[in-house]
Amino acid sequence: MHIDFAPPSNGTYNNAGSSRQIANYLEHEDLERMEKGIYTEGFFNLTEDNIYKSKVVKEIDTNIGQLLKTDAKFYAIHVSPSENELRAMGSTEQEQAEAMKRYIREVFIPEYAKNFNKELSASDIKFYSKIHFDRSRSDNELNIHCHLIVSRKDQTNKKKLSPLTNHKKTKNGIIKGGFDRVNLFQQAEQGFDKLFGYSRQLSESFNYYKTMKNSFITEQLKLQEKEVQPNERKTEIYQGSNRKNLLNVNLENKISNEPSFAQTSTQIYSPSIFTSSQANTPINAEEELPKHKKKKRRRPKL
Repeated sequence: MHIDFAPPSNGTYNNAGSSRQIANYLEHEDLERMEKGIYTEGFFNLTEDNIYKSKVVKEIDTNIGQLLKTDAKFYAIHVSPSENELRAMGSTEQEQAEAMKRYIREVFIPEYAKNFNKELSASDIKFYSKIHFDRSRSDNELNIHCHLIVSRKDQTNKKKLSPLTNHKKTKNGIIKGGFDRVNLFQQAEQGFDKLFGYSRQLSESFNYYKTMKNSFITEQLKLQEKEVQPNERKTEIYQGSNRKNLLNVNLENKISNEPSFAQTSTQIYSPSIFTSSQANTPINAEEELPKHKKKKRRRPKL
């Protein structure tokens, strides 16, 4: 699961002014899909679906009490599952889109609210989301992802909430609370796995990515060892199973290749392998055993 906060810019993600520019951008894919007669999704929040863009812009742009002109009025967040995660969310685009909405509502937004450490719940966060089905820069087969526009202020328009602050769980000073982004990523990942019953490989985890990117080489090697060991164990089991199967196959082949009494009449068998009745049965001329000439004993010389 890839989660990132789009950095403010002078273009689409300019969050010091109106949210209209980003809302317009988020609808561009709808027009392309509608022309092709393909399924689309409207804006949604915690409780509503198919919200009009005009309402989104109005709600975000008016929830800016006590913010200065240059202050951020909202934040843009991207939530992008991997191909494997998307397959766990459904087999069709519509199923995956419904699962994405469920994930945002039941996992991501509750964890987002909790990480401000201000006793907030999901219902305190003013946000609007839009699902996109394609990424122009990606060659992946599945590319569904979600864009969120999250207001800087809470639903009451009283509390300032910034996920980009460097403060974490602060209790002293002007700023109380803060925001723990690392904890958000970890909890959002665990919440996904629990919600969809997803068995996450070590190499897919946020901790693995974080360690491989930022840690010393010794820590990276330890983590890689943890990843290799389960694979080695699987290989041992697989090889052991293969040896056992091969032994069984060889034994079966040996048994199946043993000549039977019903085979061609030119083959010769030892009487000891037959029953007494079979041993007394006359043998075909072709099957007669060759007669051995008796050797004459030589008299010893006197």
